[in-house]
Amino acid sequence: MRLFVAIDVPEDVRRRVAAFAAEMRERAPRARWVRLDGVHVTLKFIGETSPEKAGPIRHALASVRVAAPAEMEFRGAGFFPNEKRPRVFWVGIHSTPALGELADDIERRLEPLGIARESRPFNAHLTLARFETPRESGELGRALAESGEREFGRAVAREFHLYESRLKPGGARYTRIETFTFAPEST
Repeated sequence: MRLFVAIDVPEDVRRRVAAFAAEMRERAPRARWVRLDGVHVTLKFIGETSPEKAGPIRHALASVRVAAPAEMEFRGAGFFPNEKRPRVFWVGIHSTPALGELADDIERRLEPLGIARESRPFNAHLTLARFETPRESGELGRALAESGEREFGRAVAREFHLYESRLKPGGARYTRIETFTFAPEST
């Protein structure tokens, strides 16, 4: 099983991001563009795991708690690691501290199961495309400069999901395994 932990993206945000990606795709047709019907905010990529380990992972995730919901604003776009040597084209997520606290608690709860912590700090984003070489990024940098910072919408999350990812010739297919509530309802 190939597992990851994520927050779903609301449909209105997904539609706006998809329209932006379609516009930008013309500037970098050789990039590997992701299917946006499954776009999500990845909190932790677990990777290949035996089916026997899924139970303990689910149990650990059930105990994740954060004091407040994660408020997110989807805006801006850019490249990892940078525009000169792009590997990933992304839409940014600006959030309250709860999102980072959530990612950290997930890391902390999974580490005793032998699931290594991420070596890089948590940086919330939506991946739109990947590049094998800098040439594949085409004219995206110039297109971003011309279009200015885009806003795609807001969301408030109180739950996250454990997903299984199955790699297929047409791209990865995601199956939700379980949903976990991490924050109380606002009063």
